[in-house]
Amino acid sequence: MPKKRHKPEEIVAKLRQVDVLVSQGQSVADAIRSIGVTEVSYYRWRREFGGLKTDQVKRMKELEAENARLRRAVADLTLDKLILKEAAFGKLLSPARRRACIDHVRLALKVSERRVCRVLGQHRSTQRRIPHGREDEEKLIADIVELVRRYGRYGYRKIAVLLRSTAGWVVNDKRVERIWRREGLKVPTRQPKRGRLWLADGSCIRLRAERPNHVWSYDFVEDRTHDGRKYRMLNIIDEFTHECLAIRIDRKLKAIDVIDVLSDLFILRGVPEHVRSDNGPEFVAKAVQEWISAVGAKTAYIAPGSPWENGFIESFNARLRDELLDGEIFYTLAEAKIIVESWRRHFNTVRPHGSLGYKPPAPEVFIPAMTARATAQPRPATPPALASRPTAH
Repeated sequence: MPKKRHKPEEIVAKLRQVDVLVSQGQSVADAIRSIGVTEVSYYRWRREFGGLKTDQVKRMKELEAENARLRRAVADLTLDKLILKEAAFGKLLSPARRRACIDHVRLALKVSERRVCRVLGQHRSTQRRIPHGREDEEKLIADIVELVRRYGRYGYRKIAVLLRSTAGWVVNDKRVERIWRREGLKVPTRQPKRGRLWLADGSCIRLRAERPNHVWSYDFVEDRTHDGRKYRMLNIIDEFTHECLAIRIDRKLKAIDVIDVLSDLFILRGVPEHVRSDNGPEFVAKAVQEWISAVGAKTAYIAPGSPWENGFIESFNARLRDELLDGEIFYTLAEAKIIVESWRRHFNTVRPHGSLGYKPPAPEVFIPAMTARATAQPRPATPPALASRPTAH
């Protein structure tokens, strides 16, 4: 038979019964036997509940329960604090990061999933949901990596434009950026800020292009072939359309070569109103100034030592060096001419420009072969006679 467990109220009643029996003249031992417990239990009860009444025992039980509840609350708050401390600092915005964080906290603190989800504000159905990527995710990643391998200095915005324009993808910039960061692709470095000096009259700030053929700018870029020999490139751009008009490559380029390139462009595209350049000897030469003035254009020179005043051509030179020259080894001058000219066509017709709404400055227009043949063939004046339809019997 299991031993009976007395409640505190029953213990107080039995102690009061012993006190009454002892006051009537019975011995303590006989009184203890009358309540049906041993002397050891009696004196233990006397030590714990001696002198208390029933209402006081109830109050003590309530205080003990409150104390236990407060201890549990303190323990819960301490555990919540440990969970928040163990979690990543800052906001966990994406469900994937929340899932990873909750798994980490569970392994580190040995707590339940329910508890961690409640503290970090993650719904348990979201935590247990197994994410399934899109069916075309692997193909999109492969195309992005291929474009990044081909155009190593492009950011994710330009890659997104190329995906939509050349690869036929219907994808927004956010998805490309998410894949870009997850795959650990390179982000172009930011240019350091530089202070400005007083701007001269030839600066691109005071003289800004307002229409095509309004302001052209040109400058030289130097590089070396694989054998260590130096060659120069004369770059000419239209500042309004951002189109690269020509890149002349040779071992040496002098003032007469500048006139030769400009004359071809003037015949092909017309004479611009202004031609902006720095104060290099090939540009300030008297023959160049006289020739430009004779054909009806004006020269605009920037202040010495102020390349930012010719910012459009300097930006183009930086893109040329960053996207092509720094990643190519030219063994001959002929190879350099072919590859640079191919890059110039890509720059004008395919490469997205951020300042133009991620569109190329001079996109090519393709006419399908069937449409071209249809437009080339003359249409008959009257439609041909149609055969009579058979009659069903």
